[in-house]
Amino acid sequence: MSFEINAQSRPAQGTGASRRLRKAGRLPAVVYGGSKDAIAVSLDHNEMYYTLQDEKFHTALIKLNVEGAIEQVLLRAVQYHPFKQQVLHVDFQRVDDATKVEIKVPLHFVNGDTCLGVKLQGGSIAHALNEVQIRAVATKIPDYVEVDLGALAVGNTAVHLSDLKLPEGVELVSLLRGNDLAVAILNGAKA
Repeated sequence: MSFEINAQSRPAQGTGASRRLRKAGRLPAVVYGGSKDAIAVSLDHNEMYYTLQDEKFHTALIKLNVEGAIEQVLLRAVQYHPFKQQVLHVDFQRVDDATKVEIKVPLHFVNGDTCLGVKLQGGSIAHALNEVQIRAVATKIPDYVEVDLGALAVGNTAVHLSDLKLPEGVELVSLLRGNDLAVAILNGAKA
């Protein structure tokens, strides 16, 4: 899925300028990376707030239209207000089709309610991880990584990172560092 966001450059920077932008319904942001200098931009707050609710937006390539100049970026950081429903600041990183990046991708769990350990052995499944750090070329970042829990039973009580099926060209950073962490664990199952 492709997202396109319209932005305006903002010459005024600093705390006071950012407060004035937020009061006017705008959101301060910065675009950095690549061979160009970092630029300060402002976005429409409400449009960005509702776009951030979409899980796919956090891993998708975004076309950022800065007053006619289109840049391909990834969302890198978001700052929220502690108690208001307000976004305070957003960071974007410029990427091209060959840029290799590390990014967190959510996990989607399937077949947990139909696995033998839950259905017939009375167990319950605990999710140890909800997202994983991957390394991939920017154009190959998946929206999510699927975790199949269908094989969980008394003799096989955990799904590890090494059990995950990844798209071609995607690597798990934890596995590259030698950590084969548990993703989901079957608790309390009896044969």
